[in-house]
Amino acid sequence: MIRIILLFVLIAGSVWLAVWLADHPGRVEIEMLGYAVYTEQVGLLIGAIVVFTAIVAVLYRIWRSLRRAPRRIVEHRGASKRQRGYQALTQGMVAVAAGDSREAKRFARRADSLLNDPPLTMLLSAQAAQLDGDEDAARRYFESMLDDPEMAFLGVRGLLMQAMRNGDNPEALRLAGRAQSLRPNTPWVLKYLLQLQVQAAEWEAADGTLQQVIRQGAVDAGTGRGQHAVLAVAFSHEAAAAGDQAAAAKQARRAHDLDPALVPATVAYAKCLAETGKARRATKVIEAAWSQAPHPELAAAYGDLAGEDEAPLDRVKRFQRLHSLRPEHSESHLALAEANLAAQLWGEARRHLEQSESVPRSVRVLRLLADLEEQEHGDLKAARRWLDEAATAPMEDAWYCDSCGSIAGQWGASCASCDSFATLSWQSPPGQRITPPAALPAPETAE
Repeated sequence: MIRIILLFVLIAGSVWLAVWLADHPGRVEIEMLGYAVYTEQVGLLIGAIVVFTAIVAVLYRIWRSLRRAPRRIVEHRGASKRQRGYQALTQGMVAVAAGDSREAKRFARRADSLLNDPPLTMLLSAQAAQLDGDEDAARRYFESMLDDPEMAFLGVRGLLMQAMRNGDNPEALRLAGRAQSLRPNTPWVLKYLLQLQVQAAEWEAADGTLQQVIRQGAVDAGTGRGQHAVLAVAFSHEAAAAGDQAAAAKQARRAHDLDPALVPATVAYAKCLAETGKARRATKVIEAAWSQAPHPELAAAYGDLAGEDEAPLDRVKRFQRLHSLRPEHSESHLALAEANLAAQLWGEARRHLEQSESVPRSVRVLRLLADLEEQEHGDLKAARRWLDEAATAPMEDAWYCDSCGSIAGQWGASCASCDSFATLSWQSPPGQRITPPAALPAPETAE
């Protein structure tokens, strides 16, 4: 709309100027180098000047085009060459995706010759070398990328993947740290760095990296809180092994505060409290956790609070308190049954095994029955029958990896099988359900 208005104004102005010149004729006289030009038509002179200017402008443009023609021809050829180079680069990437190493190498060489830009084709060449199984050549390509600021991150990434495939965790950790310095907020870099720091037991560094992971949104706040607790427990264990009880207690308390439902955190915290003379506080911590979710490791920690000099009957009284917090739970019956067995209260031990219908005939139950037969009656044959049944009994709840499904002998910050961080959870064996017996057999009467 604005252009139309401007065009209308220009036309109107031209018409007005033409009318004005027609109404005001004048005389123009030009003398130069002995020549004289006279005219009494000013409009005609202006028209001649306009025509002359237009001719000069056209001639100038023609001259300028002819002058630039060679350079444009070269630029056109260069653009065509680059286009063919990018096409070869694309085809090479497709060949890598298809697993065709021969085609990938051929297109890599073609792209390199057409583009004359080594950094741009290095990644394709490195991937082609990897596809062909030539890891040394791939490493040389990746290392060459490190000299180019724009390609350095890709080079570090390639070397990092190689180091992890080769199981060289120290080198992988170094490269992950360099990748993080180049791209501080890249989620996958932070996750790899966290995993490698956990494997290297660099707990403080891992805690800082985890905080970055949460800030980037790669892990939600709730999950991140639980993972912070896992790191704190692992840090506490390491500090305790090194004899630094103050650091162990600090980290154990932090872990328990972050995730009170994490059994290893509760156990570590209670142990640290007991070692500093706060057995009563440790007892309350375990009892609070037991009231929420009984667990065999909590029962073991509860039993350790009084030491080895505790009288068996005193131990039974303490476990009766624990049992009263969750009297319906199978772990409460099992814990009290073990305490009664140690105190040679055979009837009470058997009663607690019989009372809980939810107690499955698992390995732990069968072993308790074997101990009961041997200690109460001295019946080794009956004890052997229970142990034989235990050898084929279904597996019990244990620490399983949520990532790979493998079972862990004990809890850890990461899975020993797949190195996944914070994936161990207490659960039933996958796809397995244990059916409780209708009733346990009564004790045989000795003849």
